[in-house]
Amino acid sequence: MSKILVFQSDFGLSDGAVAAMYGVAHDVDMDLKLYDLTHDITPYNTWEASYRLFQAVEFWPKGTVFVSVVDPGVGTDRKSVVALTSKGHYIVTPDNGTLTHLKRYIGMKEMREIEEAKHRRSDSQYSYTFHGRDIYAYTGAKLASGQITFEEVGNELSIDDIVELELSEVTLVDNGIKGSIDILDVRFGSLWTNIARDDFLKLGFEIGDWVEVLIKNGSTLAYNNRVTYGRSFADVYVSEPVIYVNSLYRMALAINQGNFAKAYSIGTGRHWTIEFRKIN
Repeated sequence: MSKILVFQSDFGLSDGAVAAMYGVAHDVDMDLKLYDLTHDITPYNTWEASYRLFQAVEFWPKGTVFVSVVDPGVGTDRKSVVALTSKGHYIVTPDNGTLTHLKRYIGMKEMREIEEAKHRRSDSQYSYTFHGRDIYAYTGAKLASGQITFEEVGNELSIDDIVELELSEVTLVDNGIKGSIDILDVRFGSLWTNIARDDFLKLGFEIGDWVEVLIKNGSTLAYNNRVTYGRSFADVYVSEPVIYVNSLYRMALAINQGNFAKAYSIGTGRHWTIEFRKIN
């Protein structure tokens, strides 16, 4: 194992929850290297947790263990699992949709259910609301430190039975392509779509082209304008919009040194659709 443990949660950093998980991990093995993916997931938002794992996991060394705790069903009969991706990363998480994007876009090799009677912090059996500390951080630390093997986590589960959130499909429309706004590049307000670069380019778009952009919230039109397709933000003037390929090779929309989401009150989710159309 790499002895690397990476945490993600919706806990924030305003209280001691994250520190408690760190403490449990170091109590297992002081030599573990602990890092944060993010603790600013919108509370209870398993979609966002799933996407942020997709955004980050594959760039870490093989054998890295991730503990992702966005768990609105904590204490219920939802399963606690460790999943092994096709690229050799371990995800310790409730099976509540958090594995959706990794399964679809990276691939899953195997998944095991955590045998909680064996893999939980001692004297924690009477608390049902902090499995992030008592089960996930503890199990993740034992796995990352090599104190247990993946096979010792528990019984194998079928990859087909992973709980998945519904993903929007990309479709061709008249003279263009349509997808959804999956998530924001939060700090800068850029819109990240589910439209892959390759699918976008099949329509013949080239750097420097003007592209018609339509954004809808359900049936309500939220934005319609012509936007430049550029390599980077500086391909347009400050405060102008630009279409670009983001770091995950998906099409995105930004304002150079501005915040597109705030400027036009754009949200995310399957009901937020976006179309890129050729201009004849």
